[in-house]
Amino acid sequence: MHVVAFAFVLSRTSFFTGALALNVLHSPFARKLGAFVALSEKEESALHKLHGRRKTFSAGVDMVYEGQANHVAYILASGWVCSYKLLEDGTRQIVDFQVPGDFLGLRSVLLRTSDHNIEPVTKVEASEVLSQDLLEAFSETPRLATAVLWAASRDEAMVVEHLVSIGRRDAKERTVHFLLELGARLNLVGLGTPAGYACPLSQYVIADTLGLSAIHLNRVLRELREDGLLTFRQGRVEFHDLDGLVELSGFDKTYLDHDGPLLK
Repeated sequence: MHVVAFAFVLSRTSFFTGALALNVLHSPFARKLGAFVALSEKEESALHKLHGRRKTFSAGVDMVYEGQANHVAYILASGWVCSYKLLEDGTRQIVDFQVPGDFLGLRSVLLRTSDHNIEPVTKVEASEVLSQDLLEAFSETPRLATAVLWAASRDEAMVVEHLVSIGRRDAKERTVHFLLELGARLNLVGLGTPAGYACPLSQYVIADTLGLSAIHLNRVLRELREDGLLTFRQGRVEFHDLDGLVELSGFDKTYLDHDGPLLK
């Protein structure tokens, strides 16, 4: 009887371990890195180890804060977060939003202290990654390290585009470019389609990010809807004329580098 019970527990443990491994290999993070490098069995194993400590965070509670020095980063599994800088007068500037598959606080691991804050916009699940975890994974699998470097470089390219938007694109171009970029990022990790995606961001938060007033953004979205280009309502972005949106905003997804693995 005890032997049967032990065998049952062992089989369940093996099942859940296998299911976890399968889930990790099909996770948004794996899909994102797979856009740059075709992961080998060894790299998949290292990736699995990075997902060993899964945590849940409530909306509005910082996961990483500016000045933090305990060298913790996260791989976002579900939910949305924003990265922001807090100014001396108590106001903040949202720098960007992170979606499932993104590495959160990577600079916090590689630098002495974090230079920004990371706050969940929704309830999120994320895998905690310590500096030692990351260094070991990079040492064992240089190709995985290259893929993470690619992801960080792509994030830097997005920051450049955001600066161009704030400095040179008008309100309508800026808004469309932002929504198209989010769509491309979500499509890469299986959370969106060319027709649209679920978006938990409020118009107020998006306006703050784009350097617009909420009233101005609302007017821009209304015009885009009336022109038959896109609709953003009840937490969903719908693209009605993708070619028209690309032409209006000058969106060129080349900077996102989603055309398939460079390392095979």
